[in-house]
Amino acid sequence: MSLASKGNSVKVHYTGKLKSGIVFDSSENREPLQFVLGDGNMIKGFDAAVHGMQIGEAKSVTIPSDEAYGEKRDDMMVDIPRAEVPADISPEVGMDLTLQGPQGQPMPVKVVAVDDEKITLDANHPLAGEDLIFDITLVEIV
Repeated sequence: MSLASKGNSVKVHYTGKLKSGIVFDSSENREPLQFVLGDGNMIKGFDAAVHGMQIGEAKSVTIPSDEAYGEKRDDMMVDIPRAEVPADISPEVGMDLTLQGPQGQPMPVKVVAVDDEKITLDANHPLAGEDLIFDITLVEIV
């Protein structure tokens, strides 16, 4: 039986959970996730977990934050003066917004603090700083 290796296009079913047991994503009731092993489009730990699996094999892996979305970074926290906030936006803590990045790409952020002078936005990935648990089943090597 062949093993998934770098350069293979693979299809997997997965469920991603936090240590608390909260499910943050799953392919359940959807088509399996298809990606190319080793092409850099998946988080490092997920890609490494699938490498060497056989079709039909299932495993559960814990991926430390540094092999997932990295640690939370202070330089990803941005203060915006209230005067620069568009008038049609009433920022509240917990609100998700989208800014325009340097090359015009959308950059999702979360409002984490609001006062009379400024709002503070967190541009870290929502799962930054989290160790992730994935249940993975290799469905197909395409």
